[in-house]
Amino acid sequence: MPPYDAYIFDLDGTVYLGDALLPTAGETIQQLRHWGKQTVFLSNNPTHSRTEYAARLTRLGLPTPVEDVVNSSWVMVQFLNQQMPGARLFVVGEQSLRQELRQAGFSLRNDAKVDAVIASFDRTFAYWKLQIAFDAIRGGARFFATNGDRYCPVPGGGEPDAAAMIAAISACTGHEVEAIVGKPSRQMADAVLHRLSLPPERCLMIGDRLETDVQMGLAAGMAAALTLTGATSEAMAASSPIQPTYILNQLADLLFTIDD
Repeated sequence: MPPYDAYIFDLDGTVYLGDALLPTAGETIQQLRHWGKQTVFLSNNPTHSRTEYAARLTRLGLPTPVEDVVNSSWVMVQFLNQQMPGARLFVVGEQSLRQELRQAGFSLRNDAKVDAVIASFDRTFAYWKLQIAFDAIRGGARFFATNGDRYCPVPGGGEPDAAAMIAAISACTGHEVEAIVGKPSRQMADAVLHRLSLPPERCLMIGDRLETDVQMGLAAGMAAALTLTGATSEAMAASSPIQPTYILNQLADLLFTIDD
């Protein structure tokens, strides 16, 4: 039986791609649960809420309560509640993130009279948003981001992600983003470890990206497994300074190649 008490799974490119589970993902997670292991899911993608991710996993055959999902928009809410509760925000992001922030008591505005600019994955990005972000940050607003991913994997390729929005805002304002709360941040690692109530050495982080999934796990003191089902090839892994504890061809390798 695998030695860890909890298995933390990235979603896009690790558990599913598009609206289908990746090969062996479903049976692997079900077997881990059968053995009494905790399974939780992490996503940097802020375009869906935790409730929507839990419903999607359930629909795909992996019944999942919302408490077992942690995503970057939820971590952003927790972060802002600590840093500047009730702040006025300008959000470069989509409706799901905006709704979560509004429900958490933040005031969302479409002008530069704000306390902070939040950059995120935004398929509605336009020049007027860049102008407001520019005016707000040059006027003293703080600058945070949900995640720093360069692209989001989708069937047949990818979509430009939050890194593009961060870069555009940084380029025109001359200000670097103050904090990015998604993977591989300490904020994201702390959120999932708090959910599990376990020391990091009893947890295994599994994902398809070295610079987010693997880096976060290792930095937090966890073991980290890279799966070759998504954004990273074996050649890319071999040449990277970030070296995972394990490399998996598919998630089923968790059941057979990682043991006491």
